[in-house]
Amino acid sequence: MKTICIQLVLFFLAVTGNKSYGQQKTYCNPINIDYGYTPIPDFTKWGKHRATADPVIVNYKGDYYLFSTNQWGYWWSSDMSDWHFISRKFLRPWNKNTYDELCAPAVGIIGDTMIVFGSTYTSNFTIWMSTNPKTNEWKPLVDSFSIGGWDPAFFTDDDGKLYMYNGSSNRYPTYGIELNRKTLQPIATRTPMYLLEDWRYGWQRFGENMDNTFLDPFIEGSWMTKHNGKYYYQYGAPGTEMSGYADGVVVGNKPLFDGAETIPQSDPLSMKLGGFARGAGHGSTFQDHYKNWWHVSTIRISVKNNFERRIGIWPAGFDKDDVMWCNTAFGDYPHYLPSAYNSELQLRSYSHTYGSGFTGWMLLNYNKPVTVSSTLSDYNANNAVDENIKTYWSAATDHKGEWIESDLGTISTVNAIQINYADQDAEFLGKSLDVYHQYILYYSLDGKKWKILMDKSENKTDIPHEYIELTSPVQARFIKLENIHMPTGKFAISGLRIFGHGIGSKPNPVTDFMILRTEKDKRSAWIRWRPVENAYAYNIYYGTDPGKLYNCIMVYDDNEYWFKAMDSKKTYYFTIEAINENGTSEKYKIIKVE
Repeated sequence: MKTICIQLVLFFLAVTGNKSYGQQKTYCNPINIDYGYTPIPDFTKWGKHRATADPVIVNYKGDYYLFSTNQWGYWWSSDMSDWHFISRKFLRPWNKNTYDELCAPAVGIIGDTMIVFGSTYTSNFTIWMSTNPKTNEWKPLVDSFSIGGWDPAFFTDDDGKLYMYNGSSNRYPTYGIELNRKTLQPIATRTPMYLLEDWRYGWQRFGENMDNTFLDPFIEGSWMTKHNGKYYYQYGAPGTEMSGYADGVVVGNKPLFDGAETIPQSDPLSMKLGGFARGAGHGSTFQDHYKNWWHVSTIRISVKNNFERRIGIWPAGFDKDDVMWCNTAFGDYPHYLPSAYNSELQLRSYSHTYGSGFTGWMLLNYNKPVTVSSTLSDYNANNAVDENIKTYWSAATDHKGEWIESDLGTISTVNAIQINYADQDAEFLGKSLDVYHQYILYYSLDGKKWKILMDKSENKTDIPHEYIELTSPVQARFIKLENIHMPTGKFAISGLRIFGHGIGSKPNPVTDFMILRTEKDKRSAWIRWRPVENAYAYNIYYGTDPGKLYNCIMVYDDNEYWFKAMDSKKTYYFTIEAINENGTSEKYKIIKVE
C-alpha cells in the first residue's frame, strides 16, 4: 500500500508538473480577479476590454468583501488571495425591468449589517442591506435614497453615528453629512470636506505631466478612517487616466470638518508614479484579521479607453506620530498576504511600522530576450517584458500552441511568475461568467530540455492577471508559456514577469545624486543621478521629514526624473537606491532640499 501511495504521488506530480499547489503566502498587483468587460458599447471604440475601478474592501464577519465599478456583482475572500465572485444585479425594487449597476459603490457596516449604495446624481437609487452577503441575500433598506450622491462612502463612528461622504468635481469640494442610522434620512445639510489646492500641492495638478494643460484637476473617491481619536479623510485626485492618480488625506478632529482645524498631509497617501502598473487612486482603507492596515485603490491602463483600469492592494498603517502611510515601493512585485505578513518572522520586520511586506523577489527578465510563436502586426514580443502594462505582445491567433519564451540570460532562482493577459480583439461586453484561460508553463536550463512548471490545461477559471507562487523555487534560465485556451480574443500578454534571485552581485550604490528645485515653482524639481552600471532600475524615496520618506518613484533604465509633486511650502528630503536581479543597493545619504 505504501508503494502504491508513493507511485500515485509521483504520477500526480508528473502529470501536473506542479511546483505551486498549496496555500499561497504572497500576491502580486494587479490582483488576479475575474475583471468584467466594459458594459457600455460607447466606451469600446478602441476595442472591447476589461475594466474596473473605485474599489472598496470591508472586513465583515471574518471575510473580506470587495466591491468595485460595473462588475454586476462582488467578491469575497477569507485570505485576500482566493477571491470568489458573486453575481448580482442590484435591481430597483420599484422597477423590475431595469437595473442599476454599482458605479463607485459605497459599502458600510452598521452593527451586524452591511449596506451598499451606488453612485448616482439623482435621488432614486436603492440602498441595499445584508447580514449574509456570502450567500447573496439582500433586501432594500431604503427604496430611494433621498439625496443621492456620486462617489459615495459610508462611515460608522465609534459612537454609532453614521456618515456619508461624496463628490466628484473639478470645481466643487467633496461633502459629508450625518445620516439617521435607522431611516438613513439626512441630518442637517452637507458639510464641505475638502477642495483641491493644486496651487500648493503639485501632485494635485491634472495631466500625465502634472501641468493642468487640458482640464482642472478632479477630486473624488471619498473614504474615512479613524485612528487614535483622529479622522483621516481620504480622497482621490487629480484624474483616473493618469500615472499620478493618487489618494490624498486630510486629518481632522471630528467626522465633519465644518470649519474645524484640519491638516492636509503634504504628499499623497497612495501614489505609484513608476513601474509596471501605475496609479493608486480612489480607494479605501481597511484592517485585516490581524489588525494590520491595507489600502486598496485603482491602477490605470487607459489604452483602449481612459477608463480601462485594474485594482491594487498596498500595505498601509500609522506611524508613532499618527502619520498615515501607504507603501507602494515595489508595489507591483510579490508581497506577503496577511497571514504571512503577520507571522512572527514578518512581524519583526514589517507590522505596525512603516515598511513593506515585500518578499525581496526581484524581477529577472526586464528587457531580456524574448522569442514567440507568431506576432500580430506591431504588437512586438519585447512589449511583454518592458515593464509597461500599457503595451503588449499579441500572437497572430488564439490557437492552442501559440507560445512566448523568456530568456533570463543566466540560470537564476525562480520563486514566482505573473502572467498578465491583454485584451486583443476581445468580443465580450459586461460580466462574462464561465470563461477561462488555460496554459502550460515550462522551465529549462538550456532552452532544449523542458520541464513542466505549471499545467493549467484543465483550468476553468478566469485568471487575467495570473500569479503563481512556487512552493519550491526552481533553477531556470528559460521560461516558456504555451497557450491552450483563451476566453476571448488573441493570445496576448502585457507582462510575463518572472521573480526570484539572480546569481550575481547586488548593484553598486548611486554615487552622485542631485535635486534641483525650481525657484519659480517650488512644486517641481529636476532629479538626476550618475547611472549604476549593474542596475536596471532605481527607487527614489521622498518626504517632508527625513524619517518619513513614505513615497517612492520607481524609474527603469534612466538616470533622471522630472518631479512635479511637491508641497510648495515644505522642505523635502530624498534618497535613492539602485535595483537589479540580485537585490537593491545601499541607499544614498538623505538629501535636504529647501
